[in-house]
Amino acid sequence: MKNFTLYLVVLIFLFVSKVLGQETFESKAKKIANKIEKITKEEKAALKEEVEVINVQLSEGKITQEQADKRKKELAEARATIIEEKVTEAQNELNDLVQQKVDGKIKEDSLSKKYSIVFHVRDRDRDKSKDSIHGEKRTTSQFVFAMGLNNMMVDGKLQDSNYSFMGSHFYEWGFTYNSRLMKNDNLLHAKYGLSLMYNNIRPTDNRSFAVNGDQTELQTNPINLDESRFRNVYIVLPLHLEFDFTKPQISNGKTYFRTHRSFRFGIGGYAGINVKSKQILKFDQDDLDYKTTIKGDYNVNNFIYGLSSYIGYREFSLYAKYDLNPLFQDNLVKENNISLGIRVDLN
Repeated sequence: MKNFTLYLVVLIFLFVSKVLGQETFESKAKKIANKIEKITKEEKAALKEEVEVINVQLSEGKITQEQADKRKKELAEARATIIEEKVTEAQNELNDLVQQKVDGKIKEDSLSKKYSIVFHVRDRDRDKSKDSIHGEKRTTSQFVFAMGLNNMMVDGKLQDSNYSFMGSHFYEWGFTYNSRLMKNDNLLHAKYGLSLMYNNIRPTDNRSFAVNGDQTELQTNPINLDESRFRNVYIVLPLHLEFDFTKPQISNGKTYFRTHRSFRFGIGGYAGINVKSKQILKFDQDDLDYKTTIKGDYNVNNFIYGLSSYIGYREFSLYAKYDLNPLFQDNLVKENNISLGIRVDLN
């Protein structure tokens, strides 16, 4: 809880610093982003090969369709676990980086980005190179990381009495493509990609979730809990219409478009599947510390879809998302997940 609050405060500080033109955090964060990208690509490639083997077995009649579907789901869950473990290590590096920023170990570079950067590009008219302002491709890619507060809504009311307001968090990381929609105008962009989303809620009053038939209910625990946390992991496809107010640059009569250089606003949504649900309980008993992880479906919806929006400056923005479908499939009380936090889009 203390580390998370510190993390969130620092991210807000970085957001404000970005507005003021200080960007010393970015280069090191990009290295971690590249590491996470490599992990995700390698595991996705391995999963694709494993699924191909199953498809061959199915086509040869060695297994049934039901067996194939079950095996594919097991492989997807296993790869998601591996990604989670490896990315957590990279996330710890990011935590250390933030702590170094707080401790003043990362010094400000007074020359950093105070002067225009000149790129070496090709002049097609004369078929030779020269120094000029470099325009981005019409479609670019970004690493996305987001984190913040998480909770549930019922009939438009926040359930902060059932779930810890400051103790419930969400995390998201993934990769997006950003495509300029009009050839000669920089305002409208389509932003789409793939993300891994973690939604955590912490029940209050020493309670935890219990399954009673098709109902998933909060029940008071007979043991005094140090922590009760319910986590759901999703693979989602986000899609946003982004308004980028970066002004085009004109050099030698030519117009060059850049992105993520000014204020941005995005609105859209996401859809995906649940790959893991688990409950984590921590408690003390007989002077011993215990941690119990209980995995299961908990009657959680297999699919997720919702609305999301963000507004910010350059790479940093404020981010909100809301699930349109309830967390639990058949519960009499429909609870929908809502999140608010900080989002970073790194080119």
